[in-house]
Amino acid sequence: MPQLNFISPDGEKHTVEGKLGDSVMDAGVRNVVPGMFGLCGGALACVTCHLLVDDSTASRCTPMQDFEDEMLDGTVTPRHASSRLSCQIVITEELDGGTFIVPEKNY
Repeated sequence: MPQLNFISPDGEKHTVEGKLGDSVMDAGVRNVVPGMFGLCGGALACVTCHLLVDDSTASRCTPMQDFEDEMLDGTVTPRHASSRLSCQIVITEELDGGTFIVPEKNY
């Protein structure tokens, strides 16, 4: 199973196993990564799973769709070029070793 690295708001690194086909949000919430939320359960109805994708990981993520792009305009933490909704990133073997930064506020 791919190993995913989350950097929590306090700067601590959390390495968790991700299940193929699940979302990055699923892995973060299931492993209780500090600051990781998914209040809508991955239905793309909120932005509480917002995170920043490390530059070395971004090209390995599933592509962003238009609705996710629109939803990111409503994040509490200002949007960055590396912003994604983790419920929309599917875990694949290519994400092994990927790094995701959890912003200080997501709700």
